[in-house]
Amino acid sequence: MQGNKDTKQAKVRIGYDGLVRKNFLGPMAKERFENELRVLKYLEEKGCDFVPRVIDCDPDTLFMVTTNCGKVVESISDNKLKVIFDELESYGVRHEDNFARNVTYSAQLGRFCLIDFEFATILETGEGLTVEEVTEFRLEQQRRQVD
Repeated sequence: MQGNKDTKQAKVRIGYDGLVRKNFLGPMAKERFENELRVLKYLEEKGCDFVPRVIDCDPDTLFMVTTNCGKVVESISDNKLKVIFDELESYGVRHEDNFARNVTYSAQLGRFCLIDFEFATILETGEGLTVEEVTEFRLEQQRRQVD
């Protein structure tokens, strides 16, 4: 494996073949997996070329393989950040997690790209999952543990 990015939400591996392998973990992992898959397939149908393409997935293990969109950017201006997320909306998707950590730069494409669509919303249908929903889920779990 070429690179790793492990969080409480996912284990991500970038293989020597350049593909990204992601295992969804933690709260609402199934819902986050399903949402990212739905959104990426939607964007592929719309011809959006600055997001990952799904190569393979396994809903039983919450495992997904996608193309690689380059390296996470070290820094990006607020204006450029707004431009790229606005461009995504022109394809009918709101990212809902508009931070630089979700922006990459692809030397192959010569442009900025977006990753991590777990919390994105398809504007046309309203399908999506927000950070707020996952936060509420976590709080509810904590309340149940206390009771």
